Amino acid sequence: MGKLTVLALRAVLVLLLAGSVFVQAVMVPLLAIDMKGLDEEVAHLRTPVLVIIVLGVVTVQVVLGCVWRLVTMVRRGTVFSYAAFRYVHIVIGAVVAAALLVFALGVVLAPGEAVAPGIVLLIGGLGLAVLGVALVVLVLRMLLAQAVARDVEATEMRAELDEVI
Repeated sequence: MGKLTVLALRAVLVLLLAGSVFVQAVMVPLLAIDMKGLDEEVAHLRTPVLVIIVLGVVTVQVVLGCVWRLVTMVRRGTVFSYAAFRYVHIVIGAVVAAALLVFALGVVLAPGEAVAPGIVLLIGGLGLAVLGVALVVLVLRMLLAQAVARDVEATEMRAELDEVI
């Protein structure tokens, strides 16, 4: 991976992290203030929705941090090692947690007249899409496992060849 690509990706990661901190520090409190004026029949949704949003942002921040570490490993040429699996597993866990949070949002909004049933269905579809992202990352983890195994095998073959020579 070239220096320019790594620099561009890190710039995007920093901007996304700054945006997520802005959402947590500014937008969520503003949303909480706006939700104080809700009707009594939907006021009970305020706390669960805010908690789900904050936790969702945390899952994004965890993924961004792990991607940063993986990019660092790529830059150093150490990504094809067992140490990379730790970050990939955390990414998979965070994306699954995000999918569960999206499903939880749908469950919270489903009863009553708070939102239309079509919106709840769309939220369920979004949760399914996020779960699909976790499955894609799981497939990429399997590819990483194959690459690490090939790298270990190549290292062993080089060592045997060095002994023969």
